[in-house]
Amino acid sequence: MTPDPLEGDPRSTSEHAHLEALLRCWVRERNVSVTGRVRVDVLGVPLEAEVRYWSATGRHRFGAVTLAGRPADPVVAVALVAAELVSGRTGGGDGLVADLVERTAESVRRVAEFVAYRRREPVGPADRFLDSEQRLMLGHLHHPAPKSRDGLSDADNARFAPELRGSFPLFWFSAAEEVVSHGSVAGPDAVTLMSTLAGRSPEPGRVLVPAHPWQAHDLLSRPRIASLVSRGLLEPLGEFGPPWSPTSSLRTVYRTGAPVMLKLSLGLRITNSRRESTSTELRRGSEIHLLLESGYAAGTEKAHPEFGVVRDPSWIAVDEGGEVTGLDVAVREVPEDIGDSRCLAGMVAPRPGIGRSLLGELVLRLNAAEWVADYTDRVLVPMLRLYAETGIGLEAHQQNTLVRLDPAGRVVGGRYRDNQGYYLAASHLPRVLERLGVEKSTLAVVDDAVVDDRLTYYLLRNQALAVIGCIGVEGLADERDLLGVMAARLEAALPALAEAGPDGDRLARRWLEADVLPCKANLLTRLEGIDEVLAPLDAQSVYFDAPNPLREGRCAR
Repeated sequence: MTPDPLEGDPRSTSEHAHLEALLRCWVRERNVSVTGRVRVDVLGVPLEAEVRYWSATGRHRFGAVTLAGRPADPVVAVALVAAELVSGRTGGGDGLVADLVERTAESVRRVAEFVAYRRREPVGPADRFLDSEQRLMLGHLHHPAPKSRDGLSDADNARFAPELRGSFPLFWFSAAEEVVSHGSVAGPDAVTLMSTLAGRSPEPGRVLVPAHPWQAHDLLSRPRIASLVSRGLLEPLGEFGPPWSPTSSLRTVYRTGAPVMLKLSLGLRITNSRRESTSTELRRGSEIHLLLESGYAAGTEKAHPEFGVVRDPSWIAVDEGGEVTGLDVAVREVPEDIGDSRCLAGMVAPRPGIGRSLLGELVLRLNAAEWVADYTDRVLVPMLRLYAETGIGLEAHQQNTLVRLDPAGRVVGGRYRDNQGYYLAASHLPRVLERLGVEKSTLAVVDDAVVDDRLTYYLLRNQALAVIGCIGVEGLADERDLLGVMAARLEAALPALAEAGPDGDRLARRWLEADVLPCKANLLTRLEGIDEVLAPLDAQSVYFDAPNPLREGRCAR
């Protein structure tokens, strides 16, 4: 086997990582067979590579990529692929291609910087939770521009990028009470908590509201905020206080020892979306907290005490006229035992030129099959049990999934964190409204079949199968054997899921038996220019049917 192209200098590592991601997208979204060599004809030009590793879960590895027989450049390659995909469309195609090309070039530059830095500074912080949050050097392995951050300068990147272990004080505003809304259903009220975090008290009739420094400077140029400032209703105070660290999402910040994390609005376009909260999302965390405190998920909590939902019980926003302005924060509790939690995305993230992934390091010392079995039982199945019982579907992709580990690295439980990613199957809506005594839910209510499709992608393809793909690509076990282990544990869970709610085993049975399952097309979604935060629930992304690897693993047992 030729040398691994991911082990070259930082620039060539970044370029090859992007070419691999593009090929993974193409072969998945176009259902191309991956054998000894893969060839993609784009506008009549062959894009080719040897297959270094075939993955049952789609985490293929490729050798050096050529375009028309010459070493391929990822920006040129994505331009050709994008142009072919939009050919024949009417309107907007050229602009969409140009935007994706620009974002890919930006992502390549950023990843090269991240790789160079991490090779110089491979040892992370002593806080293991924070270390796992900051490990995503290459980003999403099935996205053409995984580290695109449209609008972030290089200087800002040094401060705000988790990959560079940035940290920064918050930027604080003093706001008149009449332009501030807030809510708290647990812990100190948001106004008091903000003063505590700021380390100072506001003037009478005023409230302190924090912002991400990048967002603060951007907000000051927006007409609504500028108007509030000119009328004396909002005063920028500047940056002060202790430094906070960005987590894997960039906009959620964490400080070792602090009782809360803060999810801040951030108007950067990160991969597919601008990350600014809506008023509904700010209130959603409170609704989930009230539902769980009411015993709505009591069956799941009793059956799986090792699994939990990290609460977002309070929020505060400047929203004159009832519309959010981009100056807001959702407050996230920090569990007392947060030190045992690791971000799954950070666990499976490659570290080219440094060593194994965090998951690879753990499994090297442990038994891969046992680790996957424990993961299925203690992280994946509880999410299915919660859905079966309550109709609440967790958008638990890798970044929103926390794995709880014992000191030896074995899985002892899991957590979900996010105030945005809660689906509610429409058939369960009457129960939720009755439980809360309200007329409308803040959860993302959508037809049951759509929730099934979304959970199939997020829980199975993006989250659970990433565990198997990571172990397989690092040569620690055969993916097909591990798929068989996961299938067996899901089969064992079917009776309990069936008892949890009407047709409660429906989704798990589909995963085990269907020939094809829904999959998100990240390349096409990005090329369509869809903002997944603002798009309608049933059209958030481009989806397609792809072969079900779990069924293959089940049949191979």
